Amino acid sequence: MKQSLDHVTLVVSDFARSKDFYTKALAPLGITVLMDFGQACGFGHDKPDFFIGAGPSSFQKPEQLRIITPTHIAFAAQSRAEVDLFYQAALAAGGKDFGAPGVRAHYHPGYYGAFVLDPDGHDIEAVFHGG
Repeated sequence: MKQSLDHVTLVVSDFARSKDFYTKALAPLGITVLMDFGQACGFGHDKPDFFIGAGPSSFQKPEQLRIITPTHIAFAAQSRAEVDLFYQAALAAGGKDFGAPGVRAHYHPGYYGAFVLDPDGHDIEAVFHGG
């Protein structure tokens, strides 16, 4: 299967707080820290494909870090139960509700997702495309 993206990086304002949040929120999806660079780390299943880091990163200039623009990232879940567990874990880790688990039929009839805001306001979703 061809994939469109290799990896994504989010800039965070407090690396330790965000690493703790993502470690807990992504655990129900089987996503763990696979690389750690001190102020940046990569999460994934077999290879890191989701990174967080306190900048500046090699591709950023200091003036780009003054304001963190919220971004949307959707993580694949293998079941509705995983979506539910992600949502519960993310809220327990300090995330804010941005859309409780449920069917989003306006996307397609089998779309089941949950949305949480991370500590920097990034919109984090877990989605299952089954039935």
